[in-house]
Amino acid sequence: MAKVLLLAGEESGVLYAKGIAQCILKSHPDAEIRGYGDYGFETHDLAVMGFFGVLRRIFFFLRVKKTMMRAIDEWRPDVLCTVDYPGMNLRLAAHAKSRGIRTVHVVCPQVWAWRQWRIPKIEAALSKLCCFFPFEPAIFKPGVAEFVGHPLAGGFPELRDCGSAKGKSGRKTIAILPGSRMREIEMFLPILLDAAKGLDADIEIPAANERALHAIRRISGRPGFPPVKILEGGARELLMRADCAAVASGTATLEAALARCPTVVVYKVSAIMAAILRRMITGVKHVGLANVIWEKSAKGQKEGEMAPMPELLQEDFTAENVRRQLSSWLDNENEAAAAVKRIDEAVSLLQSKGDAMSLIASALELPEEKQ
Repeated sequence: MAKVLLLAGEESGVLYAKGIAQCILKSHPDAEIRGYGDYGFETHDLAVMGFFGVLRRIFFFLRVKKTMMRAIDEWRPDVLCTVDYPGMNLRLAAHAKSRGIRTVHVVCPQVWAWRQWRIPKIEAALSKLCCFFPFEPAIFKPGVAEFVGHPLAGGFPELRDCGSAKGKSGRKTIAILPGSRMREIEMFLPILLDAAKGLDADIEIPAANERALHAIRRISGRPGFPPVKILEGGARELLMRADCAAVASGTATLEAALARCPTVVVYKVSAIMAAILRRMITGVKHVGLANVIWEKSAKGQKEGEMAPMPELLQEDFTAENVRRQLSSWLDNENEAAAAVKRIDEAVSLLQSKGDAMSLIASALELPEEKQ
């Protein structure tokens, strides 16, 4: 019986891990798969934002590391498959590999943006790195990394004609995705709701989990904000039918691109953290994933080309600026169509030669089932 330790520390990674587990069980129905939850650690406790967020809970994370290293030593899985969450997962991968256990990491750490000195450490910790973006494998030694395509690309319907599923109710829809972390919701949602004031459209907000749902309800209920419809999940479906969106930087920006939804990317951190990041991030000019893919492509290298998604970051992330961008799409169909065309060019780069989850499951190289 194959044994797989499958570790994902955040909501987006958990979704990928579920898909990987399904592929494993198709070929190895008797496989035993364990994750953080089997050792008492919940995703909402693990998903902490930023250096200082981790520092405030350092003793908790030291306990996670110690517990999982002991699990690796005692359970001895055939393979450790880690999904994103590199701060913890790559440390555990290094430990597992030192014990002779195959290690496969899914989602390339953003070494193309910053901290390039990590590349040799990543190579040493992993048997295989499964990359979602086509430009990533070239960063590493030959044979270490493989482009498997982005799993989200296969989860959306065929590209639709611009506007084919929009506006059927007679009113337009704005999707607001303020992030899945509590700090993101607390910081970003008030600005985004303020931006939606006066816009002639229905406003819908999907909640990634139960904690996010309560926070969104509490914040959106404050006096002065426009009425909103809060959804329990369903971000992907909302983006497919929304006329435009404001989305916090992260995986959701890629989902918006795959949904062909004109989107403004927003984000801000503390002034101190922003100053640090500006010094550290040297490999890219953008933060939105669709924009990064486009930037690394041949077209993105041309002077004067416009990125698929406008970005409002730090001091530029204001209610007035967000409102102005959303209004341009709501009021001008040509501008919305032009935005979709730019998004399509970026999304076309995400397709690989096979199903991403199946390719990841194959990379695990699990032992054959005994007959």
